[in-house]
Formats: sequence, C-alpha cells, structure tokens
Amino acid sequence: MHIQHWLPYFILFAAACITALLVTPLASKIAWKVDAVDRPEARRINTKPIPRMGGIAIFVALLVTYIMLFSGLKSFQLPLTLMPPRQFSVDYQILGLAVVVIFVTGLLDDKFTLKPHQKLIGQILAGIIAAASGLVLGSIINPFTGKIMSLGLWTYPITVLYLVAYTNIINLIDGLDGLASGIGMISSLTMFILAFGARRFDAAALAISLAGACLGFLRYNFHPASIFLGDSGSMLIGFMLGTISLLNVTRIAGLTTIIIPLVVAGIPIMDTFSAIIRRLRGHVSISQADRGHIHHRLIAEGYDQRQAVLVMYAWTIVLCIGAYVMTQVEMRPRIVIFIVLIIVSFFFGKHLRLFEPVLLHHQDPKTGTDKLITPDDPAFKEEEEKIEHETPLHH
Repeated sequence: MHIQHWLPYFILFAAACITALLVTPLASKIAWKVDAVDRPEARRINTKPIPRMGGIAIFVALLVTYIMLFSGLKSFQLPLTLMPPRQFSVDYQILGLAVVVIFVTGLLDDKFTLKPHQKLIGQILAGIIAAASGLVLGSIINPFTGKIMSLGLWTYPITVLYLVAYTNIINLIDGLDGLASGIGMISSLTMFILAFGARRFDAAALAISLAGACLGFLRYNFHPASIFLGDSGSMLIGFMLGTISLLNVTRIAGLTTIIIPLVVAGIPIMDTFSAIIRRLRGHVSISQADRGHIHHRLIAEGYDQRQAVLVMYAWTIVLCIGAYVMTQVEMRPRIVIFIVLIIVSFFFGKHLRLFEPVLLHHQDPKTGTDKLITPDDPAFKEEEEKIEHETPLHH
C-alpha cells in the first residue's frame, strides 16, 4: 500500500486531533461560564467540580474535517476516492444536520439536565434526519441461503432504533475519566480499518476523523480529568459510531456483517444490557441510575480509576481484534468467533456481578410507603432473597 493512499487519512486524523487539543480548553471555559459542571455526589466518581461540555471540542474537530472533506480544497490533497460510491446516495448535508441535532440535544442536557424523554425525542429526531439522508439498512442477506431479505416498511424504524441505541450505549458507559472517549477512539480506529479494507472510503474518512478528535480530547479527559465529555460528547461519539457502522453496510448487508460493529461496541452494549437486567431484577425503573455499571464494579474490586479504564480499554481491543478476524474468515468460523466472544464477555460480566441489583424497591411495613434501598440498608438482603426465589439467575 503506497503512502499516498494513507496520507489523506493521516491529514484528517491530525487535523481532528490538533483541533480537539486547541478547542478543549475553550470548551472548559464555556462550561464553567454557563455552569455546566459535574459536582461530587453519591453516584459520581469525581471528588471535585469538573466542567462537562467536552462535546464542543469533539464537534468542532469533526466540523473542521467535514469542511476539509467537502470543500474541495486542493491544498489538503484529499482525493476523490474519499468520497462515497454513487450508488449509496447518501446526502451528507442532511446527515450533517442530524449530527448537529444530536450535539445540540447533548449540549442542552449538559446545561439544563433534560428529562430522559426529552433527550430521547432529540435522539429520535436525529435518527429520523439521518435516515432521511439515505443512511438506511434496506436489505439483509441471509447467510444460510444467500437470499436478500428486504426490510420494506421497517427500513426506517430499524435504522432510527439502531442509531438511538448506539447513541445511548456510549452515553451510559461514560462514568470514568477517559473511558468513553478512549473506547470511542479504539472503536473508531477499528471501524476505519474495516471500512478502508471494504473500500467504504466515506466511512473510513469519518472514522479516522472521530478517532483523531477523541485522541485530542483524551489529553484533557484521561485521569485526572480536567473536563468531561458530557452528553454533548458521549451522545455525539455514540451517534457517530452508529453512523459510521451503517455507512459500512448501507442498503444491503450480510447478517453476519451487521454484528461486527456490535462486537466493536461490545463493552457498552453489555453494560447497557446488564443494567436493564439488573434494574428489572431489582423492580426499579430501567431509567433509574445506579452504581452497578462495569466501571463501578471494577472500582469496587479494588482497581483505581486508571487501572479500571485500562482494563476496559484492553477488553475493547480484544473485541476489536475479534471483529477484524471475523471479517477475514468465512461465515461459519465468523459465527463461532462471535459466540466465543459473547460467552467470554458474559462470564467476565458475571464475575463482576453486573447482573446483581444494587437498588431495590422496598415497601416499609410500618409506613406502607415504597422506597429505594441499597445494600447498606438491612432490608436489602430480605428483598434480595425474595428476588432470588422469583428469578434464579445465579442457578
């Protein structure tokens, strides 16, 4: 592979990284000025106030590379091969509008702390706009028969659901210094390699830009962090990863091909899945926050912030290597690798007690009122025993 094939991507990576490095201090000042600050509380890891509008730096970095890609500036030596194949018919101006909507939604949440349904409305709107741009999964190839199955009327709802889900899994895992931004960087680098190998040059360009933006921001976000991503950053990274993965399979995709981006995002997906199971078992709302996420469990196991984040980086790298290997083998070995990765991750999650409730609904027998209790409450063990009889997950 000649260096001129890699040079445009290196330029995009460097531009995004440098932009994020330069803009992050400005984002921090803006966050302090509008009081978008995370202050210490029971659920948070930070012990001092930290500004949370890091998404501004990620967004500006992506905006710079977007302008470079589509302005046609010859000085950047960006060849036409970076542009998307014509048959995909994706309108990148409309897709750019979807990115703006998800960023603004996160920005508003950083400032005003939106209610869950308000954030969901913004996420759905961004997903609808992205689908309207042509970024859809229209058909799936059955790996066993080779037949093409059209999604028909389900094309747009499935696309929107996919993007909203991807947005939220990264948002939910953003709980330690450098965690979401680091996993975003590793995942986007992997997607770049996969996209470049598949000659999806538009996806490759966006992926390498996102990787550069995350790396530049990580300079300030790694422990001890001086700024957090906030929802403006975590939702943006999640939405971009979902967008890039769809660009890799736009219109027609093999069923096993679709699962590859899910493997790349394996840790956030598992964290989200275990949170749903944990809260259902605890008879609390799925939207109820708790301290049972992977990073909380690692801290409880005795890891410090850096160690916990590095463990999750390593786990992500293993999953990303598995995803790459899946693209190099036939269908049956691909399925075997996928199953092995799921089993290993499940047992690791079970070892960390990810599926065990950390909040329970309990009715006080004296007052008759319903309240949330934690493992510190004497009534917790009694409620937990009731749950064990109802849902014997451990057996």
